Amino acid sequence: MTNLAEVTRKRVSKIHAGELSSATWVTAALFLILALFIIMNPAEFGTASNLSNIALDASILLVLAVGGTYVLITGGVDLSIGSVLVFSSVAGAKVMQHFGGAGGDAVIGGLAAALVAGAGWGFINGFVITRMRVAPLVVTLGTLGMALGFALMWAGGNDLQGVPPNLVYRFGLGNILPGIPAVATVAAFVALVAGVVLAWTKFGRYTYAIGSNSESSKRAGIAVDRHLIKVYMLGGLLAGLAGFLSLARFGTTSIAGHNLDNMNALTGVIIGGTSLYGGVGKVFGTVIGTLIPAVLQNGFVIAGLPPYWQQVAVGAVLIFAVYLDRARRDAELS
Repeated sequence: MTNLAEVTRKRVSKIHAGELSSATWVTAALFLILALFIIMNPAEFGTASNLSNIALDASILLVLAVGGTYVLITGGVDLSIGSVLVFSSVAGAKVMQHFGGAGGDAVIGGLAAALVAGAGWGFINGFVITRMRVAPLVVTLGTLGMALGFALMWAGGNDLQGVPPNLVYRFGLGNILPGIPAVATVAAFVALVAGVVLAWTKFGRYTYAIGSNSESSKRAGIAVDRHLIKVYMLGGLLAGLAGFLSLARFGTTSIAGHNLDNMNALTGVIIGGTSLYGGVGKVFGTVIGTLIPAVLQNGFVIAGLPPYWQQVAVGAVLIFAVYLDRARRDAELS
Protein backbone atom coordinates (compact mmCIF):
# COMPACT_ATOMS: atom_id res chain seq x y z
CA MET A 1 0.00 0.00 0.00
CA THR A 2 1.27 3.45 -0.87
CA ASN A 3 2.21 5.30 2.31
CA LEU A 4 1.28 8.89 3.15
CA ALA A 5 4.74 10.25 2.33
CA GLU A 6 4.59 8.74 -1.15
CA VAL A 7 1.13 10.15 -1.79
CA THR A 8 2.26 13.58 -0.61
CA ARG A 9 5.38 13.43 -2.77
CA LYS A 10 3.36 12.57 -5.85
CA ARG A 11 0.88 15.37 -5.22
CA VAL A 12 3.64 17.93 -4.73
CA SER A 13 5.25 16.73 -7.96
CA LYS A 14 1.94 17.20 -9.77
CA ILE A 15 1.60 20.73 -8.38
CA HIS A 16 5.12 21.69 -9.49
CA ALA A 17 4.50 20.16 -12.91
CA GLY A 18 1.26 22.12 -13.19
CA GLU A 19 3.00 25.38 -12.26
CA LEU A 20 5.71 24.76 -14.85
CA SER A 21 3.13 23.92 -17.52
CA SER A 22 1.13 27.05 -16.67
CA ALA A 23 4.20 29.30 -16.86
CA THR A 24 5.12 27.76 -20.20
CA TRP A 25 1.78 28.25 -21.90
CA VAL A 26 1.31 31.77 -20.53
CA THR A 27 4.74 32.84 -21.79
CA ALA A 28 4.04 31.22 -25.15
CA ALA A 29 0.66 32.96 -25.36
CA LEU A 30 2.26 36.34 -24.63
CA PHE A 31 4.85 35.92 -27.37
CA LEU A 32 2.17 34.69 -29.78
CA ILE A 33 0.03 37.79 -29.16
CA LEU A 34 3.08 40.03 -29.53
CA ALA A 35 4.05 38.33 -32.78
CA LEU A 36 0.52 38.64 -34.14
CA PHE A 37 0.31 42.38 -33.53
CA ILE A 38 3.84 42.95 -34.86
CA ILE A 39 2.93 41.11 -38.08
CA MET A 40 -0.27 43.16 -38.37
CA ASN A 41 1.46 46.51 -37.91
CA PRO A 42 5.26 46.26 -37.58
CA ALA A 43 5.81 49.97 -38.23
CA GLU A 44 3.91 51.00 -35.09
CA PHE A 45 3.54 48.05 -32.74
CA GLY A 46 7.05 46.63 -32.97
CA THR A 47 8.92 49.85 -32.20
CA ALA A 48 11.00 50.25 -29.06
CA SER A 49 8.95 53.26 -27.99
CA ASN A 50 5.68 51.33 -28.25
CA LEU A 51 7.06 48.36 -26.32
CA SER A 52 8.17 50.86 -23.68
CA ASN A 53 4.60 52.20 -23.59
CA ILE A 54 3.28 48.67 -23.06
CA ALA A 55 5.65 48.22 -20.11
CA LEU A 56 4.45 51.53 -18.70
CA ASP A 57 0.79 50.55 -19.15
CA ALA A 58 1.37 47.22 -17.40
CA SER A 59 3.35 48.69 -14.49
CA ILE A 60 0.50 50.03 -12.37
CA LEU A 61 -1.53 46.89 -13.06
CA LEU A 62 1.44 44.72 -12.05
CA VAL A 63 1.81 46.42 -8.66
CA LEU A 64 -1.90 45.79 -8.03
CA ALA A 65 -1.65 42.19 -9.22
CA VAL A 66 1.33 41.35 -7.00
CA GLY A 67 -0.79 42.06 -3.94
CA GLY A 68 -3.63 40.08 -5.45
CA THR A 69 -1.28 37.14 -5.97
CA TYR A 70 -0.51 36.90 -2.25
CA VAL A 71 -4.20 37.09 -1.37
CA LEU A 72 -5.23 34.41 -3.87
CA ILE A 73 -2.46 32.07 -2.71
CA THR A 74 -3.96 32.17 0.80
CA GLY A 75 -7.25 30.99 -0.68
CA GLY A 76 -8.90 34.41 -0.42
CA VAL A 77 -9.73 37.08 -2.96
CA ASP A 78 -9.59 40.88 -2.97
CA LEU A 79 -12.03 42.56 -5.34
CA SER A 80 -11.46 46.00 -3.81
CA ILE A 81 -7.93 46.74 -5.00
CA GLY A 82 -9.02 48.89 -7.95
CA SER A 83 -11.21 51.05 -5.73
CA VAL A 84 -8.51 51.20 -3.06
CA LEU A 85 -6.13 52.46 -5.76
CA VAL A 86 -8.59 55.25 -6.58
CA PHE A 87 -9.15 56.15 -2.90
CA SER A 88 -5.40 56.17 -2.26
CA SER A 89 -4.75 58.41 -5.25
CA VAL A 90 -7.37 60.85 -3.97
CA ALA A 91 -5.75 60.80 -0.52
CA GLY A 92 -2.34 61.42 -2.07
CA ALA A 93 -3.64 64.24 -4.26
CA LYS A 94 -5.36 65.93 -1.31
CA VAL A 95 -2.15 65.92 0.71
CA MET A 96 -0.16 67.22 -2.25
CA GLN A 97 -2.68 70.05 -2.65
CA HIS A 98 -2.27 70.82 1.06
CA PHE A 99 1.46 71.31 0.47
CA GLY A 100 0.79 73.59 -2.48
CA GLY A 101 1.31 71.02 -5.22
CA ALA A 102 5.06 71.50 -5.40
CA GLY A 103 8.27 70.49 -3.68
CA GLY A 104 9.65 67.40 -2.02
CA ASP A 105 7.33 67.72 0.99
CA ALA A 106 4.31 67.39 -1.28
CA VAL A 107 5.72 64.26 -2.94
CA ILE A 108 6.69 62.57 0.34
CA GLY A 109 3.41 63.52 1.99
CA GLY A 110 1.39 62.31 -0.97
CA LEU A 111 3.24 58.98 -1.06
CA ALA A 112 2.78 58.46 2.68
CA ALA A 113 -0.93 59.30 2.47
CA ALA A 114 -1.49 56.88 -0.42
CA LEU A 115 0.34 54.04 1.33
CA VAL A 116 -1.44 54.57 4.66
CA ALA A 117 -4.83 54.80 2.94
CA GLY A 118 -4.20 51.59 1.02
CA ALA A 119 -2.92 49.68 4.03
CA GLY A 120 -5.90 50.93 6.05
CA TRP A 121 -8.40 49.45 3.63
CA GLY A 122 -6.37 46.25 3.59
CA PHE A 123 -6.57 46.09 7.38
CA ILE A 124 -10.34 46.55 7.26
CA ASN A 125 -10.64 43.70 4.76
CA GLY A 126 -8.41 41.39 6.78
CA PHE A 127 -10.00 42.24 10.12
CA VAL A 128 -13.58 41.68 8.96
CA ILE A 129 -12.64 38.45 7.18
CA THR A 130 -10.75 36.94 10.11
CA ARG A 131 -12.51 38.36 13.18
CA MET A 132 -16.08 38.60 11.93
CA ARG A 133 -15.82 35.46 9.77
CA VAL A 134 -17.34 37.02 6.66
CA ALA A 135 -16.38 35.50 3.31
CA PRO A 136 -13.57 37.38 1.48
CA LEU A 137 -15.71 37.70 -1.66
CA VAL A 138 -18.47 39.48 0.27
CA VAL A 139 -16.15 41.68 2.33
CA THR A 140 -14.03 42.90 -0.58
CA LEU A 141 -17.08 43.38 -2.79
CA GLY A 142 -18.44 45.63 -0.06
CA THR A 143 -15.22 47.59 0.38
CA LEU A 144 -14.96 47.91 -3.40
CA GLY A 145 -18.09 50.04 -3.33
CA MET A 146 -17.20 51.81 -0.09
CA ALA A 147 -13.69 52.85 -1.15
CA LEU A 148 -14.88 54.11 -4.53
CA GLY A 149 -17.84 55.92 -2.99
CA PHE A 150 -15.72 57.65 -0.35
CA ALA A 151 -13.16 58.59 -3.01
CA LEU A 152 -15.82 60.20 -5.20
CA MET A 153 -17.33 62.08 -2.24
CA TRP A 154 -13.90 63.28 -1.09
CA ALA A 155 -12.97 64.42 -4.58
CA GLY A 156 -16.36 66.04 -5.19
CA GLY A 157 -17.01 63.76 -8.14
CA ASN A 158 -14.13 65.27 -10.12
CA ASP A 159 -10.55 64.32 -10.85
CA LEU A 160 -8.09 66.15 -8.60
CA GLN A 161 -5.07 68.04 -9.86
CA GLY A 162 -2.22 69.51 -7.81
CA VAL A 163 0.40 66.85 -8.51
CA PRO A 164 3.91 68.40 -8.52
CA PRO A 165 5.05 68.85 -12.15
CA ASN A 166 8.50 67.47 -11.35
CA LEU A 167 6.91 64.25 -10.11
CA VAL A 168 5.05 63.86 -13.40
CA TYR A 169 7.76 64.85 -15.86
CA ARG A 170 10.84 63.48 -14.09
CA PHE A 171 9.32 60.32 -12.65
CA GLY A 172 5.88 59.55 -14.06
CA LEU A 173 6.91 60.17 -17.66
CA GLY A 174 10.67 59.93 -17.15
CA ASN A 175 13.16 57.14 -17.69
CA ILE A 176 15.74 55.62 -15.36
CA LEU A 177 17.78 54.62 -18.40
CA PRO A 178 17.06 55.35 -22.08
CA GLY A 179 13.89 53.50 -23.00
CA ILE A 180 13.24 52.20 -19.46
CA PRO A 181 10.37 54.10 -17.76
CA ALA A 182 10.89 54.97 -14.10
CA VAL A 183 7.41 53.72 -13.17
CA ALA A 184 8.14 50.38 -14.86
CA THR A 185 11.40 50.15 -12.91
CA VAL A 186 9.54 50.59 -9.62
CA ALA A 187 7.00 47.94 -10.63
CA ALA A 188 9.78 45.51 -11.59
CA PHE A 189 11.50 46.11 -8.24
CA VAL A 190 8.24 45.48 -6.37
CA ALA A 191 7.72 42.24 -8.30
CA LEU A 192 11.29 41.12 -7.65
CA VAL A 193 11.11 41.73 -3.90
CA ALA A 194 7.65 40.15 -3.66
CA GLY A 195 8.85 37.11 -5.60
CA VAL A 196 11.85 36.64 -3.31
CA VAL A 197 9.73 37.05 -0.17
CA LEU A 198 7.15 34.57 -1.45
CA ALA A 199 9.70 31.95 -2.48
CA TRP A 200 12.41 32.23 0.17
CA THR A 201 11.02 33.60 3.44
CA LYS A 202 8.90 32.36 6.34
CA PHE A 203 6.22 34.86 5.35
CA GLY A 204 6.00 33.24 1.94
CA ARG A 205 5.95 29.71 3.35
CA TYR A 206 3.13 30.63 5.72
CA THR A 207 1.20 32.16 2.81
CA TYR A 208 1.41 28.93 0.81
CA ALA A 209 0.65 26.79 3.86
CA ILE A 210 -2.52 28.69 4.73
CA GLY A 211 -3.75 28.46 1.15
CA SER A 212 -3.06 24.74 1.03
CA ASN A 213 -4.76 23.93 4.34
CA SER A 214 -5.59 26.59 6.90
CA GLU A 215 -6.64 24.12 9.60
CA SER A 216 -3.38 22.18 9.33
CA SER A 217 -1.53 25.50 9.45
CA LYS A 218 -3.25 26.36 12.73
CA ARG A 219 -2.31 22.99 14.19
CA ALA A 220 1.27 23.60 13.08
CA GLY A 221 1.37 26.77 15.18
CA ILE A 222 0.87 29.39 12.47
CA ALA A 223 -1.16 32.42 13.59
CA VAL A 224 -3.45 32.15 10.58
CA ASP A 225 -5.73 35.11 11.30
CA ARG A 226 -2.84 37.44 12.03
CA HIS A 227 -1.05 36.36 8.87
CA LEU A 228 -4.16 36.85 6.74
CA ILE A 229 -4.55 40.40 8.07
CA LYS A 230 -0.93 41.06 7.09
CA VAL A 231 -1.53 39.67 3.60
CA TYR A 232 -4.60 41.82 3.02
CA MET A 233 -2.72 44.84 4.36
CA LEU A 234 0.07 44.07 1.90
CA GLY A 235 -2.48 43.98 -0.91
CA GLY A 236 -3.88 47.32 0.23
CA LEU A 237 -0.40 48.82 0.63
CA LEU A 238 0.49 47.87 -2.94
CA ALA A 239 -2.83 49.26 -4.16
CA GLY A 240 -1.86 52.50 -2.42
CA LEU A 241 1.52 52.47 -4.15
CA ALA A 242 -0.25 51.85 -7.46
CA GLY A 243 -2.45 54.87 -6.74
CA PHE A 244 0.63 57.03 -6.20
CA LEU A 245 2.23 55.73 -9.40
CA SER A 246 -0.99 56.58 -11.23
CA LEU A 247 -0.81 60.14 -9.90
CA ALA A 248 2.80 60.39 -11.05
CA ARG A 249 2.01 59.12 -14.51
CA PHE A 250 -1.21 61.02 -15.27
CA GLY A 251 -0.85 64.09 -13.04
CA THR A 252 -4.43 63.60 -11.85
CA THR A 253 -6.54 61.03 -10.05
CA SER A 254 -8.02 59.76 -13.37
CA ILE A 255 -10.84 57.99 -11.52
CA ALA A 256 -12.74 56.80 -14.60
CA GLY A 257 -9.55 55.38 -16.09
CA HIS A 258 -9.39 52.67 -13.42
CA ASN A 259 -12.81 51.12 -14.02
CA LEU A 260 -11.35 47.84 -15.28
CA ASP A 261 -8.39 47.57 -12.91
CA ASN A 262 -10.03 44.94 -10.72
CA MET A 263 -10.83 42.66 -13.65
CA ASN A 264 -7.50 43.21 -15.39
CA ALA A 265 -5.45 42.61 -12.24
CA LEU A 266 -7.39 39.48 -11.29
CA THR A 267 -7.12 38.26 -14.87
CA GLY A 268 -3.37 38.77 -14.85
CA VAL A 269 -2.98 36.85 -11.59
CA ILE A 270 -5.08 33.90 -12.73
CA ILE A 271 -3.58 33.81 -16.23
CA GLY A 272 -0.19 33.74 -14.53
CA GLY A 273 -1.02 30.45 -12.84
CA THR A 274 -2.17 31.46 -9.35
CA SER A 275 -4.99 29.15 -8.31
CA LEU A 276 -8.37 30.39 -7.18
CA TYR A 277 -8.32 27.49 -4.73
CA GLY A 278 -5.19 28.67 -2.92
CA GLY A 279 -1.77 27.23 -2.27
CA VAL A 280 -0.42 27.65 -5.81
CA GLY A 281 1.09 30.66 -7.57
CA LYS A 282 4.25 32.59 -8.36
CA VAL A 283 4.97 36.27 -8.88
CA PHE A 284 6.81 35.53 -12.15
CA GLY A 285 3.61 34.11 -13.59
CA THR A 286 1.76 37.25 -12.52
CA VAL A 287 4.33 39.42 -14.30
CA ILE A 288 3.71 37.57 -17.57
CA GLY A 289 -0.04 37.43 -16.95
CA THR A 290 -0.42 41.18 -16.44
CA LEU A 291 1.41 41.91 -19.68
CA ILE A 292 -1.29 40.14 -21.69
CA PRO A 293 -4.14 42.65 -20.98
CA ALA A 294 -1.69 45.52 -21.58
CA VAL A 295 -0.56 44.06 -24.92
CA LEU A 296 -4.16 43.44 -25.99
CA GLN A 297 -5.20 46.99 -25.14
CA ASN A 298 -2.23 48.50 -26.94
CA GLY A 299 -2.60 46.24 -29.97
CA PHE A 300 -6.32 46.90 -30.37
CA VAL A 301 -5.76 50.66 -30.25
CA ILE A 302 -3.04 50.49 -32.91
CA ALA A 303 -5.19 48.17 -35.03
CA GLY A 304 -8.01 50.71 -34.86
CA LEU A 305 -10.43 48.33 -33.13
CA PRO A 306 -13.07 49.73 -30.75
CA PRO A 307 -11.83 49.71 -27.13
CA TYR A 308 -14.68 47.51 -25.90
CA TRP A 309 -13.20 44.60 -27.85
CA GLN A 310 -10.32 44.65 -25.39
CA GLN A 311 -12.79 44.09 -22.55
CA VAL A 312 -14.36 41.20 -24.47
CA ALA A 313 -10.95 39.62 -25.10
CA VAL A 314 -9.75 39.98 -21.51
CA GLY A 315 -13.03 38.55 -20.19
CA ALA A 316 -12.73 35.56 -22.51
CA VAL A 317 -9.13 34.98 -21.46
CA LEU A 318 -10.17 35.16 -17.79
CA ILE A 319 -12.83 32.48 -18.27
CA PHE A 320 -10.37 30.26 -20.12
CA ALA A 321 -7.75 30.74 -17.40
CA VAL A 322 -10.25 29.77 -14.68
CA TYR A 323 -11.18 26.66 -16.69
CA LEU A 324 -7.51 25.68 -16.91
CA ASP A 325 -7.12 26.28 -13.17
CA ARG A 326 -10.03 23.95 -12.45
CA ALA A 327 -8.69 21.31 -14.84
CA ARG A 328 -5.26 21.52 -13.21
CA ARG A 329 -6.77 21.14 -9.75
CA ASP A 330 -8.78 18.11 -10.84
CA ALA A 331 -5.60 16.55 -12.24
CA GLU A 332 -3.74 17.16 -8.97
CA LEU A 333 -6.50 15.52 -6.94
CA SER A 334 -6.81 12.50 -9.23
